[in-house]
Amino acid sequence: MTTIGACLAQSTVIDDFKPASSNQPNKQYPQVNSERRVKAGITAPQAQKVQLDIGGKRYDLTKDEKGLWTGISDPQDEGFHYYQLNIDGAQVPDPGSLFFYGASRWGSGIEIPAKDQDFYALKNVPHGQVREHLYFSKLTEAWRRCFVYTPPDYDKKPGVRYPVLYLQHGSGEDETGWAVQGKANLILDNLIAEKKAVPMIIVIDKGYATIPSQAAEQKAGPPARGAGGISAFEQVLIKEIIPMIDAEYRTLSDREHRGMAGLSMGANQTIQITMNNLDIFSYIGAFSGTSNYPSTDPIDPATFSNGKFKDGAALNRQIKLFWLGLGTKEPSPFPGSVGAFRNMLDKAGVKYVYYESPGTAHEWLTWRRDLFQFAQLLFK
Repeated sequence: MTTIGACLAQSTVIDDFKPASSNQPNKQYPQVNSERRVKAGITAPQAQKVQLDIGGKRYDLTKDEKGLWTGISDPQDEGFHYYQLNIDGAQVPDPGSLFFYGASRWGSGIEIPAKDQDFYALKNVPHGQVREHLYFSKLTEAWRRCFVYTPPDYDKKPGVRYPVLYLQHGSGEDETGWAVQGKANLILDNLIAEKKAVPMIIVIDKGYATIPSQAAEQKAGPPARGAGGISAFEQVLIKEIIPMIDAEYRTLSDREHRGMAGLSMGANQTIQITMNNLDIFSYIGAFSGTSNYPSTDPIDPATFSNGKFKDGAALNRQIKLFWLGLGTKEPSPFPGSVGAFRNMLDKAGVKYVYYESPGTAHEWLTWRRDLFQFAQLLFK
């Protein structure tokens, strides 16, 4: 089965497809070509309709005599993308791809090679470790997990203590995101090897928390943010995670050696939590998000966030680095929301560093680049 549209599309496509680096071992599909097009393929002899769903668009696949469905997408942006297949109306992961946690589920993802991918490549340099750390949270009355990156010489130099960056994921993702999709450990390994970043510990925790006592109080009314949102995670972070990390790892445990950063939802959390706890944090990084999201309205620093930003001079003495990052192709409302926040900082006289990732949207290459740039300015 074929179509005229498919033939025309094929004739204009460069046929140098190769299996994606994000595939499961020995799986031929999906593939990527030099135009950054994705070629999907799945054997489903009994299916009636199969589509590739990527980049907000669905592409029809065609079936050959052996029941193999294949189809090709338009060129995709560089970097990592979540995607899925639609088989007879059912949204399913691609069995050829490794699985990644995003969009609140485990599903498919694909790497589109980026021109600057060298900074997060696996290289022959000393490597740190990503340690799975399980702990029981008395506040949430549940077991939780964080991943802790320790730099390459951590076990070889038992007398050395290290600064700490708390690094948060976005909405629909979890504590696996930064170490898998984000390649945070490889970014830091490479920067440390090139002496562009200070060796540091990175703690990556799940940004969701529910405190049962608060949730029970709110059961009768509409759901409130405090039970399972930013304020609950803030309590877990400040009262449990940070003391635990300082007790069990060789940290420099003063505010001058502690920072927090996050992407999207994690950026919102970062700004709110750090501004509430400037006695604990002195480095702030917000990637593709701010604490006024999703509003794009002008912000009055005298009243916003209970006036925490109104005294720019005082904040400049306390905050060693305030970082904001955004991709140049981010969808609405992110540019407007971040823009309004920047205008507020300017009005208040708060110093900050602003970075734009060229040609990327609200996706992982933007945030990898943010971390790469941000980490070089930390703890110096």
